[in-house]
Amino acid sequence: MRLPYAKGHGTGNDFVILDADVPLTPELVAALCDRHFGIGADGVLRVLPNTSPGAAWFMDYWNSDGSLSEMCGNGVRVFARHLVESGRVAEDAPIPIATRAGLRTALPEGPGFRVDMGAPVLLGTSWAQIGDAKFDGVGVSMGNPHLVCPVPTVEPLHLWESPAFDTDFYPEGVNVEFYTELEPDHLRMRVYERGSGETLSCGTGTCAVAVAYLHAGGRTTGTVTVDVPGGRLVVTVDDQTCWLAGPAVILAHGFVDTDALRY
Repeated sequence: MRLPYAKGHGTGNDFVILDADVPLTPELVAALCDRHFGIGADGVLRVLPNTSPGAAWFMDYWNSDGSLSEMCGNGVRVFARHLVESGRVAEDAPIPIATRAGLRTALPEGPGFRVDMGAPVLLGTSWAQIGDAKFDGVGVSMGNPHLVCPVPTVEPLHLWESPAFDTDFYPEGVNVEFYTELEPDHLRMRVYERGSGETLSCGTGTCAVAVAYLHAGGRTTGTVTVDVPGGRLVVTVDDQTCWLAGPAVILAHGFVDTDALRY
């Protein structure tokens, strides 16, 4: 089958975008995301009509291993950029997008978008472990589960495989973030994403880090700049919600022969 696709990224968190209502399977998604035998991506965004009130389009997001995910903050911005560039929505108006975690609204802002990510939920304390090193952290839900661990420096961490975590606390798995403070309200972060491995950026993860950082300082609101390996994101937490601002780029359009993919 000759399948049309677009390729985009938000601060290096990259996606294959599908417009066709092709039946997706975990095997097809993993093959598309394979960086050697496929197109290569951290996940797949499929554009589907939304049947419930509030938004015309549904973001069907799959992790690179073929598992489904509730939300992707960088993905929402890239999805919004694709909707604009494909002529589905106006480029100067709010863009409501339905996701498995609920409605998210993207507002055009410079070269990117500012997204209403919804109200964060603090889940309590837990831990992650890499080798013999154990890290205490704070659980945060951004519609998907996160564990945020402060560390002196993020550079030496070995994130080529999933950190161990409390499976009773996170029975469906967890995205694990590690951050260090560069200066007040300016952080550096690395992340291991559930279903994708270490990525250059994680939008919901940066929101979770900002929320945990503010909480550690006795604050419930504020604006935090978060540097990730793929660039910079800005998170603003107010009394009602959490906002994520950053770039969104569509890189290419093409066709892939699904019969040539390696399953």
